[in-house]
Amino acid sequence: MHRPSRVPPILPAALLVALAIPSAPAQKAPIQITADLSDAPRKLYHAEVDLPVTAGPLALTTPKWIPGNHRPTGPVDDITGVVFTANGQPVPWRRDDVDLYEFHLVVPQGVTTLHAHLDCIVTSRVSQKMAVLEWEKLLLYPAHTPVRDISIQPSLIVPAGWGIGTALSPIGGGDYPVPAAGATTRFAATNVEQLEDSPVIAGQYFHEFALAPTITPKHFIDVVSDGPEDSNLRPAVLAEVSNLVREADALYASHHYNVYHFLLTLSDVAGGEGLEHGQSSDNGVGEKGFADDEHQLVEADLLSHEFTHSWNGKYRRPVGLYQPDFATEQQGALLWVYEGMTEYLGDVLAARSGLRTQAQYRDFLAFTASGLDYRPGREWRDTTDTAVSSSILRGGDAAWYNWRRGQDYYDEGELLWLDADTLIRKLTQNKKSLDDFQKIFLAKGGNTGPLIVPYTFDELVQDLNAVVPYDWATFLHDRVDKINPRADLAGIEQGGYKLVYKDKPSPSERTVVGAGMGGGGPHGRGPNCWYSIGLRVGGDGGIADVRWNGPADKARLAPGEKIIAVNGQVYSSDALKEAIRAAKGATAPIHLIVQADTFVSNVDIDYHDGERYPVLERVEGTPAYLDDITKPLTTPEKVPDSPKKDED
Repeated sequence: MHRPSRVPPILPAALLVALAIPSAPAQKAPIQITADLSDAPRKLYHAEVDLPVTAGPLALTTPKWIPGNHRPTGPVDDITGVVFTANGQPVPWRRDDVDLYEFHLVVPQGVTTLHAHLDCIVTSRVSQKMAVLEWEKLLLYPAHTPVRDISIQPSLIVPAGWGIGTALSPIGGGDYPVPAAGATTRFAATNVEQLEDSPVIAGQYFHEFALAPTITPKHFIDVVSDGPEDSNLRPAVLAEVSNLVREADALYASHHYNVYHFLLTLSDVAGGEGLEHGQSSDNGVGEKGFADDEHQLVEADLLSHEFTHSWNGKYRRPVGLYQPDFATEQQGALLWVYEGMTEYLGDVLAARSGLRTQAQYRDFLAFTASGLDYRPGREWRDTTDTAVSSSILRGGDAAWYNWRRGQDYYDEGELLWLDADTLIRKLTQNKKSLDDFQKIFLAKGGNTGPLIVPYTFDELVQDLNAVVPYDWATFLHDRVDKINPRADLAGIEQGGYKLVYKDKPSPSERTVVGAGMGGGGPHGRGPNCWYSIGLRVGGDGGIADVRWNGPADKARLAPGEKIIAVNGQVYSSDALKEAIRAAKGATAPIHLIVQADTFVSNVDIDYHDGERYPVLERVEGTPAYLDDITKPLTTPEKVPDSPKKDED
């Protein structure tokens, strides 16, 4: 059912143009900011900021709502050492009593430039050998002013010998030199909106690689690592990322950036990241994240997902998620488009470019579909509510996650847009697809520099109808605004496959578990028994989550408890799996000894269906749209390494 109170109307074209980001800053005298990362190994950043001012009261602010984070994550609590001076004399300041991101002061008469010094205590994305600068850590600018209207010129100091990767344009053009000790790299003026959207990576072990040289504009992947050998990416990875650039060019048929840099950090210390930006993406994985095919399998969709966001999320953005400043609350009702469609397209592009095989794509799609189908929280919470509630769901505890639900708009969106893609193919005898929709929805305006053009639900429906007439409004509302106890598996089934459960894991799951990758939380990776007894349990027996109304829940187990023994044996992953296998077809329960706080108890789980692992199975005699979707649109670059095995 269409609910106009929750769906804004299509914005007039004139307003869309007004919201577009000007290529030249409107302000004549830019703020000057010099970010100093020379103390990065000590987890400290510094900044010197010169702001053009006039005498009288002044309110300055730092960013609060960071685009792409979908919640207020501005690091104001880590900003310290704030000192204002004018003509060498200190200027007193006071923090706002309500908006703690704002600083109030009075500029003395005759002063035209206010100097600010500030430090930031950096708690992540930094190690002894590398650093990532998100500019919100050091930004100060006039409050209550559209950030696209505030001109700013950045400069950067990094430790001696460190290389720099960023989409910012160095003054004088050309490549970034490795800075000398104490040297400053100056960049062209931009505006605060674009500077915040232009992170920097820097490190001792730095490499920059050009990608897909036949594609314009230019694309690069900049890499820093903690070890000297890791930033020199394998030829196979470079070939696949070049394929990604070509595949995205063919799919989206436009570019809304002047240059694009994949920024990649490889570190077991600096932490992981995946954050979109208009002309770059900030991608952080483990030290060996791209060292071989096995490690790459886990991370293979990261680059394609964040790259896709340059079109869907940065260029095209829901009206509620685009605000004129970084202080106004963002509204996430359409995150199932912003993130959900990007999740779908990122996975498809990973397969089309060779970062994953088609078989691996299907394995991971099975993980997604089964995870949603076995999420009882969908019995009370619809998908739109997971999007609206994003800022309170992000970073939540794993305990009872399946009943609370989390940021399910990612995975729900992936299944929804697969459903739409296969439906379009079915309605047009495979002559059209969601690819045709992207060339309408994401290519408006042709090739431009950085732009933000907001969209509404109504425009989404209008553009889908331009591909093939259908009741798309009802299609979308039924999937996101209604309670759906079961996952949307229609796209998989229309694509020629079905979700089934077998007693052995898929090849991809065996690879991930065998290599000790893929998470597991503080308890380490344990057995996958979510679809059998309904537990997420670590290698040490710690229970992270219990499936609501599943066998373990009925046995009164709870997150936070720890399994000490299984059927009379000390707990191990193998012992638990063997107990599940032994109980199949039997009548005796699985007997556990469990510790809860300082107490120990006996627990019996009445379960007898054996191990269950999700896989996709081909339905013969039906169109294999799923295979068509993951076929390359371009001629792939030949990969120098030996090819991956599909292991069907």
